[in-house]
Amino acid sequence: MSIRSIIRRRGCLLVLVFAMGIPMGIQGCLAGAAGPGQSGSSSDALRRTKVFLAAGDYRRAVEACQEEVRARPSAASYVYLTYVYQAIHGYLEFHATGDRWGRIEQLVRNLSGDRPEVLIDPPDILARIAKEIIGESVQRESDVAAAMATRLDRPRVEVLWRQQTAWRAANPETWWHGVPVEWPW
Repeated sequence: MSIRSIIRRRGCLLVLVFAMGIPMGIQGCLAGAAGPGQSGSSSDALRRTKVFLAAGDYRRAVEACQEEVRARPSAASYVYLTYVYQAIHGYLEFHATGDRWGRIEQLVRNLSGDRPEVLIDPPDILARIAKEIIGESVQRESDVAAAMATRLDRPRVEVLWRQQTAWRAANPETWWHGVPVEWPW
């Protein structure tokens, strides 16, 4: 049975992909992007994102970052969103490599939302298929958000990425549950 037939049969994988967030497009950049002086401002949404990452609540982390991008678009907010997508991908890869498919099933449930029908009709998704679909989706979203951040403030983005690269190197098995200590939000 192919992945496409499973998607058509159950439909829940498509819901899962869209639960991660519809691509925001470039309108967020064009609708009053913050200037370089505003890119380091502290934000409640980004502070909440940090808590959601620590809890492993990736759906809410993405939602909080998207809220920040809509409210205060800046290179930093797009980098943060990119980082959250990459954290999801890092979490997936770590657990898939370690053959911990139960963790991936938990991630699928987290990303599918708080819909009550999940309790009576749980998503019947094979974790390996979900890993591939989620991994590809977050990679595409990550690439879009990173490009937007770079268009807004390349020097600031380069600093933020150096910080996250050092963070990942220092925390190779847990980096997806937090953000670099240098990030003030």
